[in-house]
Amino acid sequence: MAPEFIPFRAARVWGTVRPGGVGTLLEGARVELSVQEVEALGARGYFTRPAFLGDAAALAARAEALARAESGVLHAAGIRRGADRTLDTRVRGDLIGWVTPEPDTALGALWRQFEQLGQALSAGAYLGLGRFDLQLACYPGGGAHYSRHFDAFPGKSNRRATAIWYANPDWHAEHGGLLRLHPEGESPVDVPPRLDTLVVFLSERIEHEVLPTHAHRLALTAWFYGRDAG
Repeated sequence: MAPEFIPFRAARVWGTVRPGGVGTLLEGARVELSVQEVEALGARGYFTRPAFLGDAAALAARAEALARAESGVLHAAGIRRGADRTLDTRVRGDLIGWVTPEPDTALGALWRQFEQLGQALSAGAYLGLGRFDLQLACYPGGGAHYSRHFDAFPGKSNRRATAIWYANPDWHAEHGGLLRLHPEGESPVDVPPRLDTLVVFLSERIEHEVLPTHAHRLALTAWFYGRDAG
């Protein structure tokens, strides 16, 4: 069956822009889940939101992410972990780097929004989430992709929820790079990686992949662990 396609919709501004630096762009903004989002997460294992930060904060976070990618600090992503970790661009072709809660930066403000998102998922969807890791990924184009996989690794300290925020204005169909979700018992769902789009899914339930990318593609992914994770 043909994949379902989630179109881009006009962005909504959730935060308030205030003077005093990029760290205040989202001051006072609160992340809450709608009833529809909670129901979609339970029934289908995922939901999307077309505007997570609002225009100003999204553009500021995009600028910092792009500067970091262009600085050369990102490194080739591996597959598997521990002693089995290896590099294989036939499976995964992005460059990655960790993002920490830096004060008075747009990426730091985004980190805090992800923190609030985790709290909202725990309160609204009863996921019992604790800590999370946040990673910047850049697909350099040239057909770079990430083959179909789950985000959850076998073991006790497992990822329970994945949230992906995209930082790509003016993304066009010829750029490729769609996120393809594979919900259980349903046709695949394609999500364009356009600026300020948020995708949230259950890490142990939704297989997904990044289709071949033909332009620079930026994404920030948060992986949330259960409260009992190490």
